Amino acid sequence: MSRPIVVMPDAVAVAVRYLRQALADAGRPAPVVSRVPSPRPASFVRVERLGGLRQTPVSDRPRLDIECWAPTEYDAHELCALSRALVAVMPGVRGGVTVYRVTEVAGPQWLPDAASSTPRFSFAVEIHMRGRPL
Repeated sequence: MSRPIVVMPDAVAVAVRYLRQALADAGRPAPVVSRVPSPRPASFVRVERLGGLRQTPVSDRPRLDIECWAPTEYDAHELCALSRALVAVMPGVRGGVTVYRVTEVAGPQWLPDAASSTPRFSFAVEIHMRGRPL
């Protein structure tokens, strides 16, 4: 008996769409992207995949770094704190993808942007999500 072929979702795209809408719904709309935009907006959030492993034959557990830029250290922290809270409640069906759980693997970290000196905070999560049969 052969195993079904399962395609894992683009975790960054799922997280970007979810977080963009969740921030807007929370009254704090901000660009949420996978690459640093040019020109840079004053505030924005970047989601980047840094590995992760297949959790089961039908699910993935990507590690995502989430970075929050803003004009001041306070504003960058606040954007990070809100993004962190929203990502923590992400489990559910998001854009047709089942998200089982979110596990924080690194809490907020002060990480000013080396290229621009812009205030930035970062945190990291693993998001366990279901793939789809091919």
